[in-house]
Amino acid sequence: MVRIIVHPKTALVDEPVYIRVTGLLPNQLVVLQAKVTNEKGELFFSEAFYKADEGGEIDLEHAAALGGDYLGIHPMGLFWSLKSEKTFSRLLKQDVMNSPFLVQLSVCDSDIFFKDSPASVKASETVERWYSAPGVQRIQIREGRIRGILFIPPGEGPFPGVIDLFGFIGGLIEFRASLLASRGFATLALAYFDYEDLPKRSEDVDVEYFEEAADFLLSHPKVLGPSIGVVSLSQGAQVGLAMAVFLKQVAATVCISGFFFSVGCIKYRNETIHSINTFPERARINNLGLLEIHSMLGNPQEEANKHALLPVERAQGHILFIVGEKDYNMNSKAYAEQAMEQLRRHGKSNGTLLSYPGAGHLIEPPYSPLCLASPNPRIRRPVFWGGETVLHAEAQEHSWKEILKFLRRHLSPGSISKL
Repeated sequence: MVRIIVHPKTALVDEPVYIRVTGLLPNQLVVLQAKVTNEKGELFFSEAFYKADEGGEIDLEHAAALGGDYLGIHPMGLFWSLKSEKTFSRLLKQDVMNSPFLVQLSVCDSDIFFKDSPASVKASETVERWYSAPGVQRIQIREGRIRGILFIPPGEGPFPGVIDLFGFIGGLIEFRASLLASRGFATLALAYFDYEDLPKRSEDVDVEYFEEAADFLLSHPKVLGPSIGVVSLSQGAQVGLAMAVFLKQVAATVCISGFFFSVGCIKYRNETIHSINTFPERARINNLGLLEIHSMLGNPQEEANKHALLPVERAQGHILFIVGEKDYNMNSKAYAEQAMEQLRRHGKSNGTLLSYPGAGHLIEPPYSPLCLASPNPRIRRPVFWGGETVLHAEAQEHSWKEILKFLRRHLSPGSISKL
């Protein structure tokens, strides 16, 4: 009898699972398939051809995929190669506490593409992929102007504190914050526009709002002071870097696929950093019908845009830049290199750059499917994020480990030093 053996069947999404198929004929060709339905009812699926060994088994730790959505030895390939039945969509978890993604793994006849019937499925198993560990607490925050969700890890604490920021999608996104809490960080998923009574748009960044959030987090009895970290993506990375520059409370800042200048205005007390010049006419529609906007921003190195640069050399804490070299949303690698050079010119050594060949814009936790493009509620056409499936998956796995190490290293008493 054919069996698909998966261990563990229940795990956090950033944990690998081990998949083995037994009971096949020697050298039998089959298709391994993964399917998951998101909370909107959209189906995501992946498929790869494998051949059994002489003993009628397939161990994904050692067996190479011969075709399908990927080639070669990739034990978690069925997860990170999931793609939507729709043309472009992002597998984004909404309810991070009460339900996992249920991923159905199946072994099918190799001619499944020509004979799609229930008889073609030889064995199946369901895997639970969670975004929160048992015991994580989710607390709605409405303190002063602050709007967000605070995730507290299980245990007595106190725990290192982190603020989690996303970009132009707006609203409140919780999946990375709940996962960080599952890894031991008291994490505030912070909304800053298009949520409840916050501004609908995000043209201007009021750093005092984020200072209020940092002070709130540090005042919580479960949070370890004297400083916090920030994990930020895309437009949110502009905010994260501004926090690093202006706020002494910030000891460790992760900037993923971001920029180090102002788009809109950045304001803190009596300082204003005005917007870089933008060129909407440089946006283009590629041959897939997707919007590419990476050329819309002016060159921060030109004299006309010097007024827009964040003074990154004023950051007292450490900064980790993470970029993909196939980012088609913005020139994030060039921007991070320029920020690193600005630090060096001022004799600072508190910046680290991780640059990943083949990775796109949306660098997310490990084993998340590559989102090549997706709609944005504020943009008329789907936005092209870029990335190559296998290399992007490798970047996500490596960068997540580096993020966790970076935060643990710098979020402890006395972690801010004069740099």
